[in-house]
Amino acid sequence: MKKYLNMFLLIVAFSLIVSGCSRSASNKTGGEDGTITLSLFSSMSNEGEKKAFASVVAKFEEANPKIKIELNSPGDYEDMLRVKMAANDMPDLFDTHGWSQLRYGEYVMDLKDMDWVKNLDPALNQILKDKDGKVYALPLNQAKDGISYNVAVLKEYGIEQPATLDEFMKALETVKEKSKGEVTPLWIPGSDKDGIAQIFDEFATPLLITDQKNSYGDQLVDGTFDWNNYTLLAEKMKEMQNKGLLNEDVLTAQLQQATELIAQNKIAFTFVAGSLGPDATELNPDVKIGTMPVPAIHAGDQPSWIGGERHTLAIFKNTKHADEARRFLDFIAQPENIITIAKGTSAPDAFTNVDAENYFSAYYKEFEDIDVQPYFDRVYLPSGMWDVMGTTGQELLSGSLTPEKLSKKMGEEYNRLRKQ
Repeated sequence: MKKYLNMFLLIVAFSLIVSGCSRSASNKTGGEDGTITLSLFSSMSNEGEKKAFASVVAKFEEANPKIKIELNSPGDYEDMLRVKMAANDMPDLFDTHGWSQLRYGEYVMDLKDMDWVKNLDPALNQILKDKDGKVYALPLNQAKDGISYNVAVLKEYGIEQPATLDEFMKALETVKEKSKGEVTPLWIPGSDKDGIAQIFDEFATPLLITDQKNSYGDQLVDGTFDWNNYTLLAEKMKEMQNKGLLNEDVLTAQLQQATELIAQNKIAFTFVAGSLGPDATELNPDVKIGTMPVPAIHAGDQPSWIGGERHTLAIFKNTKHADEARRFLDFIAQPENIITIAKGTSAPDAFTNVDAENYFSAYYKEFEDIDVQPYFDRVYLPSGMWDVMGTTGQELLSGSLTPEKLSKKMGEEYNRLRKQ
């Protein structure tokens, strides 16, 4: 009996070894027919953006039938990537969405020896390269964020592009008065905290950085910043809400509603960007969406574009399919594919050998003398503060936080996260 038991255990052990080898072989080849599947996570959220990127992915798969791209665009992108970082189980390819070095640096493969690197826009050098020359990601485009607006609505009500916050507030009030409430002056998709964090982040730069008499960059970096200086943003946001200048459903409105509403001329201004313009014009050919820099807050200061890297592709340093992932990046970096993505995302391209016209090109040229400032949270705040800006903004608009308490909570979270 013992003899048969030992033989049975030997057979089981052998089966497990063979099974393990089969799994290893499967992981190495990606499939029984030798097909490799690369997982790819993107932070693209607008339908037009995702459609443009997916079209390029499809072209790659057609040209490389043995490589498949498993494309994911999760709504909770940052939360999902944090979980994957904690488990050291990153996708083969992923979007660093502005955090190529500070958040994802230890997880990415160095790309400095790839051919397309020589054509990178020098404006992105400090963002995508470090002092040792490591290249952290391939930029699909670059950001020039500001405020989107409905050109016809502003023209109908005689509104010029506001250059200051006071002018912006006046423009919102004019829209409300002249449209008799039929047009939302400032529309915010506040059901997602990102829609609110975007506004606070963009306005924090003119409030706290660009004006020489009100510049607190050093204090924000060294931890001595007085968060009472942040309260004005919350006060202005609350003032907009109290005056009826925001959409009534600000805390339940969803991003995907923006395209249809602005195409129906029901929105004057919004911080929604990306493919909003071409998507809205596709729905209503008579609609034209413009973009403008973020207005100055302090007297004597100038407006600002807020920018840096927008969508990128990095390769996970521990991927089992590095050669295939690099082949994919080489394909993406071909000028015709970068142009497709730049047009689909309505954002400037990031390469010197590409001249991609997109929906907002005329506006970028109109404001080409305006400085591009880096995203506030990426330079001056510890990781995790973007979420805090969004959740405190939601609490402000729900009435559970006053502007003063919002600033206090921001300061508390800022100090806590700096210690992590």
